[in-house]
Amino acid sequence: MISSIKLIITKLASKPKNIFLLDSIGAFITAFLLGFVLAKFQDAFGMPQTILYFLSALALVFAIYSSCCYYYVTTKWRSYLYPIMIANVLYCCLTSGLLIYYFHKLTILGLIYFILEISIIICLVVIERKVQRDRVTK
Repeated sequence: MISSIKLIITKLASKPKNIFLLDSIGAFITAFLLGFVLAKFQDAFGMPQTILYFLSALALVFAIYSSCCYYYVTTKWRSYLYPIMIANVLYCCLTSGLLIYYFHKLTILGLIYFILEISIIICLVVIERKVQRDRVTK
């Protein structure tokens, strides 16, 4: 498991723009799931629909930013990666706060979804940081 993670980091570090592609795909998936799937089946998850739409819009902004970075950034990519890392961490903090605030409304399915989402994003941030750091040292 650890060797496969190191392999992923090595591959991403060799072509650092791919981290933006990975981030944008994940953010587009999040935006779709929140804005269409969870919002449509809001009763099954428990999070208010307005919150789901807000989080979806936020994820869409992140997806567009990362996509633009992937397609247009050729040099100084580190300065573009740092804001998305910070945004991802702040998104996780916001989502955690919303989990606490709306805990009484959330279903088990809702809790599982948001905890998994936060876990995946934090893993992505760790990978982004390692890619950023590995490229600095090389």
